[in-house]
Amino acid sequence: MPAAVHLVIPCYHESGRIGPFLAELCAVTQELGGVTIRVVEDGSHADEVRRMRGILAPLCQRHPHLLDPLFLPDNLGKGGAVYAGWDLESTAEWLVFVDADGSCSATEVARLVRLAREQPTPQPALFASRLHQFGDQVRRTWKRRLIGRVFGLLVSTLLGIRIHDSQCGLKLVPRAAYQRVAPALRIHGFAFDVELLAALHDSGCPVQEIPIAWHETPGGHVHLLRDSWRMARDVWRVRQQRLGKVRR
Repeated sequence: MPAAVHLVIPCYHESGRIGPFLAELCAVTQELGGVTIRVVEDGSHADEVRRMRGILAPLCQRHPHLLDPLFLPDNLGKGGAVYAGWDLESTAEWLVFVDADGSCSATEVARLVRLAREQPTPQPALFASRLHQFGDQVRRTWKRRLIGRVFGLLVSTLLGIRIHDSQCGLKLVPRAAYQRVAPALRIHGFAFDVELLAALHDSGCPVQEIPIAWHETPGGHVHLLRDSWRMARDVWRVRQQRLGKVRR
């Protein structure tokens, strides 16, 4: 039997983008077998929740492995939504999240699930990465390319963990490794990936970057300047927390 995989899709005002991607993802993962999917709606307003229910209801009827969505009453942030979905799962061998916009295609998600199932013990975490910044494999605006490069350098320098792309919206983590570090995870915004990376690394769980194809989808909620500053602040916070642990 293939290793069980639980995949969470965090959503905040994503009803305009999730439909086609989720339909394809359900079809692809149904063929894989052993995968469950849960959409976590992260405190969007009432009209958005109604639209999301309308999208999800027929898909849930057609695909039993698409579980009942989780509707959070308050906006926790992307990381908070991912962890809320992961914490509901207690048996899957792998915990996964993927962004709702489809920038990472369903076929790429399926490819990394297959790769995860091939990993030897002890299993590493697999972080999808836009390593190929140029050419047809990765299509991004030049501003996002530049900020992504700078942020990757910042993370590597401040945390001493070599990584090119900590923010790509597809990550696969062994459930056992997540459960070891979950009590220490505090950051729930866009930089939650960085804290998760550092926690896994420090716990002894290897992290492998896996290059993927990525076609940027318009309509995202990230404000480049404002959120880049917040993410940089959170990286510094993670650094200080790790230094405190070392000193103790």
